[in-house]
Amino acid sequence: MSVGLDAAELAMLTDAMRRTMGRSSGPELVPALGELGWPDLLGDAPELAVPLIFRLLGETGSHGPFLLDVLRHAGAEPAALPFAGGRWVEWGEPLPAGGADASARGSGGAGAGHRSDGTGANGTGASGRTGATGPGSVDEALPLRAAAAGTTLPAHALAEGRRALGWWLLGTGHAMLTLARTHVLERTQFGRPLASFQAVRHRLAETLVALDGAEAALLVADEAAEAARNSRAAAIPAGTAAAGTTPAVHGLDPAAAAVHAALLAKAAAGQAGLTAAGHCQQVLGGIGFTAEHDLQAHVRRTLVLDGLLGSTRELIREAGACIRKAGSAPRLAQL
Repeated sequence: MSVGLDAAELAMLTDAMRRTMGRSSGPELVPALGELGWPDLLGDAPELAVPLIFRLLGETGSHGPFLLDVLRHAGAEPAALPFAGGRWVEWGEPLPAGGADASARGSGGAGAGHRSDGTGANGTGASGRTGATGPGSVDEALPLRAAAAGTTLPAHALAEGRRALGWWLLGTGHAMLTLARTHVLERTQFGRPLASFQAVRHRLAETLVALDGAEAALLVADEAAEAARNSRAAAIPAGTAAAGTTPAVHGLDPAAAAVHAALLAKAAAGQAGLTAAGHCQQVLGGIGFTAEHDLQAHVRRTLVLDGLLGSTRELIREAGACIRKAGSAPRLAQL
């Protein structure tokens, strides 16, 4: 696939992928995105592929094992993924038809045991749902199950995965904001549109600010990742910047900058997603707390994605430890 896409071609590709994700999810989505060139796009232009695909996954509520593709492309072969609280989870086999999200999306569970290039299962173990106490029990649409232990991911692969999850969280946050905004524009109370109440408008505005801040952090992380890729391609020694570029994070070599920026971007996206979940539930009122409303699927997805590869709280703590050890905070971006 040629990655020299102009604005019109990129818009067409985005629209095609959005429509595809709106029609299918899980196992059905794997070959569908394969036909649209996801594996080639990831290999040739990850800086385009990852934000595009994962943000759309969040906005449409679709899902699939594409995080595993990102980690493999970064040189890792994850049998299990780190989860919040020092736990480990692994992607299981597809859930049976009529699984937890079938009523909401008309499809079964995720094809998480399969590579998204259609080459088959990754052999992560026996199938079956996570029990009620397992990390995957929050979002039963995702076939996550507890694993006894796992292997620590290389720093580069971990950073790539965190950026992907950050974009997924951002898309999910925007989906929740859209649901809340539609609700307040359509409903009235005391003869006035809900959107006219100042408290409602403040919650939606705070949500949008949080999401915009997370997107800015993700864009910085993407730039840092691209600088690191250019540095590796040119075999430039650590501690120097690639020719014609500025270090993405002041005081760090490109590889370390990418890792640090991804950590902070995922933390910002997780916090924005949690903010969106809380505010949008409040704005929607009682209906926002019912399992039948579409918001609940996004809230559950946010909780799981926030926990994968380090929760917001854990990542903030890790960033603080790095700053304490270095004795200074690196500059994240030129403002």
